[in-house]
Amino acid sequence: MLVSFGIRTSRRGRKVCRTSQSDTGVAPTPNALTAEDLAIEADRLAAAVREAGVLALSMFEKPLKNWTKGPGSSPVSEADIAADDLLRQRLIIPDSPIAWLSEESVDDPARLGARYVWIIDPIDGTRAFIGGLTDWAVSAALVADGRPIAACLYAPALDQFFTARVGGGATLNGARIAVSDGTDVQSARIAGPRQLLQRIAATTPALRIMPRGHSLALRLARVAQGVFDAAIAGGDSHDWDLAAADLLVHEAGGTLTPVEGGIVTYNRPVPRHGVLVAAGRDRHAALIKLVGDGRLASS
Repeated sequence: MLVSFGIRTSRRGRKVCRTSQSDTGVAPTPNALTAEDLAIEADRLAAAVREAGVLALSMFEKPLKNWTKGPGSSPVSEADIAADDLLRQRLIIPDSPIAWLSEESVDDPARLGARYVWIIDPIDGTRAFIGGLTDWAVSAALVADGRPIAACLYAPALDQFFTARVGGGATLNGARIAVSDGTDVQSARIAGPRQLLQRIAATTPALRIMPRGHSLALRLARVAQGVFDAAIAGGDSHDWDLAAADLLVHEAGGTLTPVEGGIVTYNRPVPRHGVLVAAGRDRHAALIKLVGDGRLASS
């Protein structure tokens, strides 16, 4: 019997991906999502992210339990877990080949064999959330073959909802956004880790250093929006910090790459990344050239 991949309709009337398995028990390799499938999944993603943002906002500036996790003592709150649970309930559908990777969920190695994966940060900028600051966001993307194809980033305390779909551009609250034009680095507005920016400023004293903020996803989204000319991510970012913002930057006419060039690949065994640079394509090339001697990569 041949392995097949198709679309079925869920009980809620949504079309979802389905795999079937051969009599030999060999796991199927899904075919690509059609344009219609991608539109459906992107709409589901947007609805789920908006709902998670509303939930998180309802818990914002309220007394909450919070704790730390991991070697870096990363903060977690009840709101992170609640938003993560909601997103998982809304996005995971039985028989779907789309796997799951979230900052606040136990990592399932089965994702490594999946062509498609949801990559989620239920609250990017938890320190800001706990501290009553507004620069936090729900960040979520659908990744195919290691690259994002649909993304939403929602900062409900700022009333900012970013969306992107591969080949379809990027929007903020429904209006198209674009990166800033030009190649100038000397007076560029740039945000990132202070030590990295000081290294650049040593040779470009007119550089305008912008607030880095608590949410890396929002920092990168400011490049897509044209508010920043460039942004840098330090050497300990993860898939869930980056995937949604990566697509926003690319669909707004920019690029996000490692400092040595190439592309950012998601859904690897270790979902961690080194130093990354985001900017409009022309300015990005100039910025990479400026730091090509390895000063950023070695910091």
